[in-house]
Amino acid sequence: MERHFDEELKQLKQKLLRMADTSQEMIGLAVALLCDRNQGLAEEVFGLEEKVNHMEIEIEEDVLRLLALRQPAAGDLRLLTAILKINNDLERVADQTCNISETALYLLKEPPLRPAVDIPRMASLAQKMVKNSIEAFVNQDAARAQEVCRDDDEVDRLNDKIFRDLLDVMMKDTKTITRAVDLMLVSRNLERIADHATNICEDVIFIVEGKNIKHHIQDNVQG
Repeated sequence: MERHFDEELKQLKQKLLRMADTSQEMIGLAVALLCDRNQGLAEEVFGLEEKVNHMEIEIEEDVLRLLALRQPAAGDLRLLTAILKINNDLERVADQTCNISETALYLLKEPPLRPAVDIPRMASLAQKMVKNSIEAFVNQDAARAQEVCRDDDEVDRLNDKIFRDLLDVMMKDTKTITRAVDLMLVSRNLERIADHATNICEDVIFIVEGKNIKHHIQDNVQG
């Protein structure tokens, strides 16, 4: 019975990996849609969102079934609860990516605005964070989870820089305001994707080390 439960947990982790891979692919497609002005990629993004939505429902049903049938305790209960939360974070990553794609479609109707050159870099980092966060969870690797949390600081820095750069553009030419604000929204969506990856890693650190680092709670307790 125990071996069967372990196999079911293994299958759940594999599903999360596939869901994370699909979410990463969506990020790349959405940014290519924006930067390469390739409108045809929008259909791919929205199609993959449907796939992620189906994965989310399937994983949630699997977890609820295991909770009801196995009635796990202690570590297994924390693990299944974490899977539910991670499942939701990955679905939100896909939603943020669709937001980027929808904004990009509006931007394609106007001449390109070039100053936000840090957006592809920001997207690449967000993709890496999603990938590493899921690998940290599957491997119960707190050290890798900590690396992802540190990467979030760089994403925040890039988001601030993009905001300042675009603000400067708007002040110099009011005709760019609408496009600049749209690019700010894209940057904000990428920042939120990084936040979801960080959420996953905070759960990993709690499971592995028993430390709650959300909102720096652990630091406050120790202080």
